[in-house]
Amino acid sequence: MRFTFRLIVASLAGVIGHVAPALAQDYPQLKPGQWEMTTSSSKSADARPNKMTMCTDAVVQKQMMDMGKGLSRDLCSKLDVRREGDKYIGDSVCKVGESTMTSHSVMTVQGDTAYKTVVTATYDPPLMGMKDANTTIEGRNTGPCRDGLTPGDVVSAEGRKFNMKSYANPQRAAPPQPKAAPSATPKVPQ
Repeated sequence: MRFTFRLIVASLAGVIGHVAPALAQDYPQLKPGQWEMTTSSSKSADARPNKMTMCTDAVVQKQMMDMGKGLSRDLCSKLDVRREGDKYIGDSVCKVGESTMTSHSVMTVQGDTAYKTVVTATYDPPLMGMKDANTTIEGRNTGPCRDGLTPGDVVSAEGRKFNMKSYANPQRAAPPQPKAAPSATPKVPQ
């Protein structure tokens, strides 16, 4: 499960990193609301696709684009992106930990309600034992946000919930911790 989550994060970082810098001006806005995303990988420990749910709006989309720009600027030595009709094609070389990821992605959008991204990547040296991986991410809008989700909320396949805004703004990632009360040492009669 941890391997699959790391692979998804690495893949999403690659996809966001591919499209963010070159397409910030003409990147299609996704319809606000609840999205279902299915990720499958050739190297997943579990053969079943991983499904996540996310509630998004224009603010969250901008934060994700900004995060992608930052990731690509910090991690990638090569980033080429071009648009061909409804497809966004990217080639990049990025550092992921001690490994160099060389990837090719094709993102096909269907209006503002669906997309499919296919990423082919190689890792040198292998990343978590992987030399290569093929990852497909498909997303579709399912209507307004529901189930108590607010913009930025993501629910993993395992039911874990987190908010993407905390990743886009690291200063808000950890809630403030309450101050510890002074410890009183009990007096022991002598």
